[in-house]
Amino acid sequence: MTRHFLANDDLSAAEQARALDLAAELAADPYAYRPFDGPRSVAIISDKPTLRTQLSFQVGIADLGGNAVMVDGNLAGIGTRESIPDSARVLGRQVAQIVWRTGAHERIEELATHAGVPVINALTDAHHPCQVLADLLTLAQHRGDGSAASLRGIRMTYLGDGGNNMAHSYALACALAGMRLAIAAPEGYHPDPDILVRAQAIAAETGGAVSVTDEPGAHGADAVVTDTWLSMGQDGAEERARVFSPYAVTAELMAQAPDAVALHCLPAYRGKEIAAEVLDGPRSLVWDEAANRRPAQKAIMIMLDEWAGEQ
Repeated sequence: MTRHFLANDDLSAAEQARALDLAAELAADPYAYRPFDGPRSVAIISDKPTLRTQLSFQVGIADLGGNAVMVDGNLAGIGTRESIPDSARVLGRQVAQIVWRTGAHERIEELATHAGVPVINALTDAHHPCQVLADLLTLAQHRGDGSAASLRGIRMTYLGDGGNNMAHSYALACALAGMRLAIAAPEGYHPDPDILVRAQAIAAETGGAVSVTDEPGAHGADAVVTDTWLSMGQDGAEERARVFSPYAVTAELMAQAPDAVALHCLPAYRGKEIAAEVLDGPRSLVWDEAANRRPAQKAIMIMLDEWAGEQ
């Protein structure tokens, strides 16, 4: 059966650990694996604006010996001009894997059902698994010994919109890694209950923990993370700024966790969800996060290709 990476819990705890260790190897030696030599092609479809996603996948596919084919999702009209199943069958006959950055998560699930080749989620409204895999690699490098095993027990605090794709992906990935995640978000912006239950069930097996609170704060955290208060396609900027302002990652909040590093997936808005002195300060790992998109995604592409070859 063809496997996909649509959400972090598409991997088991052991598989995520292998992906992170492989990513660390690829960060040190970018050209160690060439599964797409030929070259074989991978389609990168973007329905939304993109910089890090397109760049890191495009360069990463070249590193793996492959050919990246850029597809403008709005011109292709997947699910509008042509049905998602029909588009999936056409794409699957041309490329070895499909990377899609889109909106509703159900769209990528439908594409994966019909593509016949591995599909990778490069962002949906519900999940952003590649970004969070890169973030865990970054934490392993800076707060551990570089290995996935060293993530176990690390305490992360996420502040802001607990119901967005980043919070959901942190909940699942941190649980798989045996980390202890606290999501601080206002009432009405808590994680999807089904995802939270799934994350807490995983954490119970790995020795991690996932909790949710309305209280902003970062006491005891090893890592503090936030995301933009207004994701692509959302309305109500003024109201969201009012609701989320107590959850901003400021220097005062970082003082509650003097040894913590700061993470942000970018794009960041200085003076809103994160202060400039934090984002640009010595404890910020945001540029390493951006760089680590490439090895993390390459690890996923290698593993999916291996599994596809075992059919």
